[in-house]
Amino acid sequence: MLTELSIRDFAIIDRISITFKEGLTVLTGETGAGKSIIIDAIQLLAGGRGSVEFVRHGTKKAEIEGLFTIDPDHPIYKTGAEFGVDIDEDGMVVLQRTITHQGKSICRVNGKLVTLGIMKEFGRTLIDIHSQHETQSLMDPDRHIELLDVFSSSDLKPSFEEYRRVYDKYRSLVKRYKELSENEQEMAQRLDLLEFQLRELQEAELQPLEDEQLEEERSKLMNYEKIYQGIHDAYYSLYGEQRGLDWLSHAMTSLESTADVDEQLAKLSEELSNSYYLIEEMTFQLSNQMAELEFDPERLNSIESRLDELNRLKKKYGAKVDDMLQYASKIEEEIDEIRNKDSHLNKMENEIHELAQDAVLEAKTMHDIRTHTAATLSDYIHEELRGLYLEKASFAVDIQTKEGRSSDPTLDGKPVQLLPNGFDIVKFLITTNPGEPLKELHKVASGGEMSRIMLALKRIFSRHQGVTSVIFDEVDTGVSGRVAQAIAEKIHGISEGSQVLCISHLPQVAAMADTHVRIEKRVDNERTQTAASELNDEEKADEISRMITGAELTETTVEHAKELLVMAGKHKNK
Repeated sequence: MLTELSIRDFAIIDRISITFKEGLTVLTGETGAGKSIIIDAIQLLAGGRGSVEFVRHGTKKAEIEGLFTIDPDHPIYKTGAEFGVDIDEDGMVVLQRTITHQGKSICRVNGKLVTLGIMKEFGRTLIDIHSQHETQSLMDPDRHIELLDVFSSSDLKPSFEEYRRVYDKYRSLVKRYKELSENEQEMAQRLDLLEFQLRELQEAELQPLEDEQLEEERSKLMNYEKIYQGIHDAYYSLYGEQRGLDWLSHAMTSLESTADVDEQLAKLSEELSNSYYLIEEMTFQLSNQMAELEFDPERLNSIESRLDELNRLKKKYGAKVDDMLQYASKIEEEIDEIRNKDSHLNKMENEIHELAQDAVLEAKTMHDIRTHTAATLSDYIHEELRGLYLEKASFAVDIQTKEGRSSDPTLDGKPVQLLPNGFDIVKFLITTNPGEPLKELHKVASGGEMSRIMLALKRIFSRHQGVTSVIFDEVDTGVSGRVAQAIAEKIHGISEGSQVLCISHLPQVAAMADTHVRIEKRVDNERTQTAASELNDEEKADEISRMITGAELTETTVEHAKELLVMAGKHKNK
């Protein structure tokens, strides 16, 4: 969950630090106090787009930092391993975002600099933000297949992974087929280039590991004096009268004379004798190396010339000789492919057909799983909608097959178009009025209805998505009465599975909070600032009372607020 949020010089916020707890945290306050600005800051931590407008006037940079605590099996460990970010076993992740007054954005995860795209990958596993604007994603049919797949992920995952493996290979081969068949002039130019490159590499007569061996030999020649002097000094320190070996021989002889009278000295004598012969052998080796050592300036010049040639080729074909040899092998295959284009095209056609049919089979398996889980999802959504007083609404998941052209692979004799997610087109359909036909969401639902539909979906999907923190930004706008109470209960229900942060103007939602934070706007030294404070039980009642009246507190509204808190407590203790 999001444990600590620190914001500095962001919009109208000078400096603020908020500690969040488990369960449902509700943020309330007057319009313009800065509630949504706090959500904007969290959204930037999740990889949202920044703007120089976020930097507080008169300052050089806006800084946002969030501390998250996670479970040992959280998917962020996999994300960290993928992008080389260390995540300790203590289960703590720190996201940092800085935006300068020049518009530059700096992102860090656990202190490591990352790109905005990488921060977004971390953010999506930690934070799920829903606002009135975000609700529009529910109306986009292109997103519906993703939501359905989240719901059926455990059943769908093996088939989906196999499909993507086959599909990616299929698309790559189709692309190569087009390149090889469509542009004769381009292929001829490509062939000339490859033949020139191969000829240049072959004429170089490259040998495996040649560059490493030459650099090692060059190093020896360039350090000839140092090497020779070292071997010379070592050899003459050991060999000769009154030298190291001579004294070792004397010590060995002296110790051998005591071996027959002391068992422990006999062992030391044997060890010394072994050491003597090892050092004697080493001396012979040093002598041989000294005799073989020779400085050849012509050889050094030859090596330098060869290395220069290899370095010239490395700039074009690879960082090492082995890389260049691999590249030569690769272009040799491509040259053969272009020269024998017709036979290769025929072979590729067969491979494309086989891959396409394999992909169709996997897509059909995915289609069957989706069809089965769509019915289950519809049942769950109907149950959630009844709890939100949309009992007369009817929801369905429409799954259609994307029709293909005659050249596309076939399913039951009909061509289908393969897409990244299979061949399914998924749409969520609904009607809120009996007797009316099912239509796409954006053609039917009003603002208040969309808020309830979104909550119904969120309550279901939050069990499957595994995000650390779910954030609602005024998604309850446009509802009141018993519907408001139902929404409050649903939001709290989501918080039972993951931390929920909610900005709300509904007293029913505020009453359901496990933690209530009031956001206030103050003027200090002629500068506007935002402050946050956690409310105690008495302050909660006063704040909810203000939310009910929108004006001054009265005994009636305070009693009403306390009644709401009691009712909320009873619901949470069920």
